Amino acid sequence: MDIKIRQGDNLWYLSQLLNVPLYLILASNPGVAPEALSPGDTIHVPGYRLVPYTIQPGDNLYSITTKRGLGLDTILLANPDIDPYNLQVSDVLSIPERLTGPLFLTNQPYDYDILTGHIDKLLAAYPFIRKNIIGRSIEGKEIVEVVLGEGNKNIHWNGAFHANEWITTPVLMKFLNDYALALTNNETIRGLTMAPFFQNVRLSVVPMVNPDGVDLVINGASASNNPEEVLRINGGSEDFSGWKANIRGVDLNNQYPANWEIEQARKPDTPAPRDFPGYAPLTEPEAIALAEISPAMQSALAFHTQGEVIFWGYEGLEPPASEVMVEEFARVSGYQPIRYVDSYAGYKDWFIQDFRRPGFTVELGRGVNPLPLSQFDEIYQRTLGILLASLYMA
Repeated sequence: MDIKIRQGDNLWYLSQLLNVPLYLILASNPGVAPEALSPGDTIHVPGYRLVPYTIQPGDNLYSITTKRGLGLDTILLANPDIDPYNLQVSDVLSIPERLTGPLFLTNQPYDYDILTGHIDKLLAAYPFIRKNIIGRSIEGKEIVEVVLGEGNKNIHWNGAFHANEWITTPVLMKFLNDYALALTNNETIRGLTMAPFFQNVRLSVVPMVNPDGVDLVINGASASNNPEEVLRINGGSEDFSGWKANIRGVDLNNQYPANWEIEQARKPDTPAPRDFPGYAPLTEPEAIALAEISPAMQSALAFHTQGEVIFWGYEGLEPPASEVMVEEFARVSGYQPIRYVDSYAGYKDWFIQDFRRPGFTVELGRGVNPLPLSQFDEIYQRTLGILLASLYMA
């Protein structure tokens, strides 16, 4: 919520009044000099929203604050222009309401429009979260990076490289919501306090690498700007459940210059619903967007489905820290670590090859893609351990 500074207010007082950590208020107002506040300045307070309340007969500020469990000055802060001694029936107050639960439902078919709407809700409720547009898809959709944390340890997670593996996106979005909620309410997740992670780690998340493909799988050919072309690539079938590629039939996780030629020689040589690596490495804007933010990252986790395995090595180039990390990921998730596999040109392969840093491909769940939403809760709980371990071991 936004409030106006009054004479005598400071950020420490607001932190104490609203029981929101001071570091989160500072992070939510990066352009504000705390020592130079002036009456009338707008301050963003995370973890609250303002809800309207219409004055009823017999109401006074004491009864309203008692009913809402708020301090008197909290009401006055949100309503600086009211006369507290002259409330009128039918006047409307703004009541600060603390967020105590999730902002949105993640266990649902999760297309690009739902993602962008949910990101907007996160940014409004938790202004310490940052949004970066790191590129655009073939059809012009924003490829969004969500950033939490102010530390100097940069780590990266991504989801939905493959269109029919879109369930990875709501898994990541649910964690972002849970993380922000725990921070503002001074709560733990699985017994871990979140504040040290925020202060020590800069978490970069691209929840949906392949928005055009996800929309195609969920909403059909009509979601594409060129439905005739996607139907042609799909052999005339209107069932896109097997589609992994981006909208022009390039498999984004076969796009990286890490033995790309091996994949080119044994995969389709023209656009296809899956596996076509393109006519050269890094031709697709979605793959390029991920490549451009990756040099700053100390570790990277790419979330896919399915198999309940974690791939963690590439050509012997992975650092010793990778094995330590994957053993912990396996312990907390029950997933099987696999060091090497006869597969190349993936994001994880390239990340390890070019930077010699820990990179992982995590295959969530079991079954046939797209995995059913009936698996969502179990997938999330098992993935949660990996996400927390990734932060802890950054």
